[in-house]
Amino acid sequence: MAIRFHNTFTRRIEEFVPQQPGEVRMYNCGPTVYSSPHIGNFRSFLLADLLRRFLEWRGYRVRQVMNITDVGHLLEDAEEGEDKLEAAARKQKITIWDVARKYIEEFDAARAFLSFRDAQWFPRATDHIPEMIAMIAELERRGLAYKVASGNVYFDVARFPAYGRLSGNTSEELQAGARIEVNPEKRDPRDFALWKIDPQHQMQWDSPWGRGFPGWHIECSAMSRKYLGDTLDLHTGGEDNVFPHHECEIAQSEGTTGKQFVRHWLHARHLLVDATKMSKRLGNVHTIAGLKEKGYGGDALRIALQKAHYREPLNFTLAGLDEAEKKVQRYRDASERLAAEAAAGGTAHATDEVAGLADGLRGRFGAALDDDLNVSVALAVLDEAVGEVNRRRPLGGDAAAFLALLREFFGVFGLLEKKTETPVLDDAGIDAMIAEREEAWKRRDFKRADEIRDQLKARGIELFDTKDGMR
Repeated sequence: MAIRFHNTFTRRIEEFVPQQPGEVRMYNCGPTVYSSPHIGNFRSFLLADLLRRFLEWRGYRVRQVMNITDVGHLLEDAEEGEDKLEAAARKQKITIWDVARKYIEEFDAARAFLSFRDAQWFPRATDHIPEMIAMIAELERRGLAYKVASGNVYFDVARFPAYGRLSGNTSEELQAGARIEVNPEKRDPRDFALWKIDPQHQMQWDSPWGRGFPGWHIECSAMSRKYLGDTLDLHTGGEDNVFPHHECEIAQSEGTTGKQFVRHWLHARHLLVDATKMSKRLGNVHTIAGLKEKGYGGDALRIALQKAHYREPLNFTLAGLDEAEKKVQRYRDASERLAAEAAAGGTAHATDEVAGLADGLRGRFGAALDDDLNVSVALAVLDEAVGEVNRRRPLGGDAAAFLALLREFFGVFGLLEKKTETPVLDDAGIDAMIAEREEAWKRRDFKRADEIRDQLKARGIELFDTKDGMR
């Protein structure tokens, strides 16, 4: 059966066919690092991780990018307002750079707690300003961007007729929904910022339009293009990203390249807590670290946040998380018993009956996920497999076949994986990696240079390329 996903852009379920056979280019909107990561953020992040695991289980090589937004994100996603990191820095009385560093560390810890597979790249917006400037300059050259007297640069929405197709917003609706106090700098209320000038902003870079910083939307367009090319196979995010963020990404990217930006869009619906929208005012915002401190495990949290279809609202409760803990223990008990029986059974082969049963369960599990990631059916098949394990005691020579089956299913859902700490490099190891990166730079292998930099960053070592060399 072919893999089929719902495409937000076309509003229908379509067969998923990547550009290159056997390879998937996937971009996932990652965190804006101005506060502690909470379960609402991680519903969409877990969709990305499930996609990665499922596609790899199906035999694809997945090239995955999840960005880190550490500049340019405005309050309430408005064009006018204070950068969220700036607001956090002022409140906490630390620098904006310290805010970003603090919450990137929390995000990495949360990913490890939840057994995420590492993306090949976690690019930070602040590391990719040259790519953003180049895209803005190209948009300006093509007549799709304009500079105003203040130095701000805006995308000219009227010059991109397809604007609004992803979200379904018509030009008339967008005009009617514009705020009463329209920014007089803009030619059109719908126009959005590509580059902003604000002397008070802590993060500043030189550009052809003056010293300033990028708008939020241009970041993902520039970073996805650098690592994955002009056209992506998959792009994910939360439903709140559809407009304006992803709508603007399409306009910028296709305006720059003249090519289709994304072949398939997937968006996760909102997460509710106790049937209510999460808000600080109601005190129902659960952070990953907070739930860990309460004693909950990462596997239970994965189940609680993946148990409903990604296109349906998910209601999170602590009672549901308690039930998920019981389910995890049931899985662990079955797995441990199978491992012990398989070890005792040596090289014995499974009976034809059990081999056929395993093949049937595997087929139904895969068919469910092929059908737009139908997780409820796939988890029901997993529970059925565990039920068979518990019903058949002892399993003898059949234990190894059942164990292999359960490990496949657990692997797709990211369950019962051994969590390992990132090894600490000694000075010699650090020096060797830095030397390798310098050699990669000399031969202009920037992809390898970026990979080494990201590997070092994951181990707490950050490299900066300056005009005076690397530090």
